Amino acid sequence: MSPDLPPVAPSVTAELVEALSPRLRKRLDAGVAKLAARPVVRAGDLVRIAVDDETDVVLHLSGGAVSSADAIRCGCLLAPDCLHRAAAACAAPVAEHPPAAEPAEPAEAGNEPRATGSEPEAPPRSGQPDGAAGRTGRPEPESATEDQRAAAAAVHAATAAVLEAGTDGAGAVLQAELLRAAHTARLAGLPRLSAAAVSVVTGVRAARSADPAYRLADLVAALAGTLGVTHRLPDATGEDLGALRGTVRQPYRPDGSLRLYGLFSEPVLTATGYAGAVTWTADADGRLYSVSDVAPGGPARATGAADRTVRIGDTALTHRELSRAGLAVSGATVSPTGRLGAGAAVRAVRAAGAHWRAEPLDRLWAVPAAEQVAQTLDGARDLLFLEVTVLGAVRETAGDCLLADCAGVALRLVTGHDDPALPCRDNLRLLAAARGSRLRVVARLARGPLPRALLLAVEHPTDPTAHVDAGLDRLQHADLPADAAPAPPVVLPAADEAPLHLLRRRVHQAVSGGRRVLAFSHGDAADGARLRRLGLATAGGLLDDLHATAAHRSRDAFGRLLPSDSAPFARAWLAAAVYTDTVEKALCAQAWGATADRVAAATHA
Repeated sequence: MSPDLPPVAPSVTAELVEALSPRLRKRLDAGVAKLAARPVVRAGDLVRIAVDDETDVVLHLSGGAVSSADAIRCGCLLAPDCLHRAAAACAAPVAEHPPAAEPAEPAEAGNEPRATGSEPEAPPRSGQPDGAAGRTGRPEPESATEDQRAAAAAVHAATAAVLEAGTDGAGAVLQAELLRAAHTARLAGLPRLSAAAVSVVTGVRAARSADPAYRLADLVAALAGTLGVTHRLPDATGEDLGALRGTVRQPYRPDGSLRLYGLFSEPVLTATGYAGAVTWTADADGRLYSVSDVAPGGPARATGAADRTVRIGDTALTHRELSRAGLAVSGATVSPTGRLGAGAAVRAVRAAGAHWRAEPLDRLWAVPAAEQVAQTLDGARDLLFLEVTVLGAVRETAGDCLLADCAGVALRLVTGHDDPALPCRDNLRLLAAARGSRLRVVARLARGPLPRALLLAVEHPTDPTAHVDAGLDRLQHADLPADAAPAPPVVLPAADEAPLHLLRRRVHQAVSGGRRVLAFSHGDAADGARLRRLGLATAGGLLDDLHATAAHRSRDAFGRLLPSDSAPFARAWLAAAVYTDTVEKALCAQAWGATADRVAAATHA
């Protein structure tokens, strides 16, 4: 996947790949790799890829993305039936609604926008006219339509095929099939499922292109989320069905006048080609609100967005300034997640801010850390407001992290982004030298058997009335206490933990290597036996089922292998992934109750 190319709609990629001949489909992956390495030039709404010295592929953008197959044109002799057009679409990021992008302006108060993209009305119940009631006189729960069930089945089959092949074998053709299923799901009024399927394709492409931002755990979560929705949706009713359908556009509600206080800003940099910044604010009651500026782009746009004017009302504040100032908003509209709207009726002017140890922001740090973590695991909050004492740096396999004492918990603080264009890692390295400093931080939970969080913002080491946005501001040595001294990272002894990794690693191996990897290791029953011996009988059974379904192949009357059925393996893998996720949540909550005494002693030894 080339970040220099503009996003391409899923339906465009699916259409171009489907139009290829069988011979060209076999060459598609090689064509994608070759095209991704060619120079790209952008001029306004035109993006030009030099296939060779005489031939270009030109992408015509509409709203920053490619929205039709005709918008990709090639100058070679075989066009439009050439390989280059499909290869360009497969090499580009998948167009989707950015996770923190500013949506279209909401309507005036009392007339919130409806979701777009064929979000259906409540369908008539099977066997009854619309509005009819059951024999008891009570309305029956709403159920999925036939089109939605068919779309869910298509996404399930395409996702199961990707899982069976693994990232090593899920080439452009399988990706295109999943993108077509995602487009069908969106047309059927299933935006959540469509977005989940697109996230799987994005993760597979990141894995195959050796993207440094790729995380196997993220792709595992995307696959489990997609298969989970397709598994539950056909039989879902009522509120559960509504949640599984999702919404295309977050509805904005009027919220009158707001007095907001800036908290911090963080960069946004996604694998789908979007970048920008999000600024978080809070009102006098501690409720959080955010305003964002996200659009197609890379790291340069993420760092530059901090100095762009906030798009709300007629304020001239930049995101960096708002994170340290205040805002008075009238006619405010707010999404369910707290995102501020930018409608024509919204007015906003600059107001006085407050530092983190002053009211009303001080109360955000009053909630105990364990309670915040529990709320995060339940999905009730996103940010953690923690007070920590810096202990130093710890060396881990993935790199150094900052070790801190958080109310007796040995907390590992890691970077929010690994891109070298952002100052996250340099800031973390400098903070490790401020051993003994007691600082307030804003972080995002990173689930695991050890307490871990992504550092988003930190109190200034020598000025308690200021803070540092870890992904946008760059700390200097002069910002550290006078007695700060760098020290080499320590290596801590491995902590005792439940052997859940025996099941987790097989779940992860299936995603990377596909079904065949687990089929080869079917004869090794030692892991399952060990899990049962240690009291994890359910995990042992799930592991055995995973191996059994991976190795199972049916034969015809003559002993010849029949085409494999991916459904049983996908079902066994989903059960193992859901179990692992559930147990890891419980272990994460338990870990935040551990003491830091032994860790601090090892660090200062």
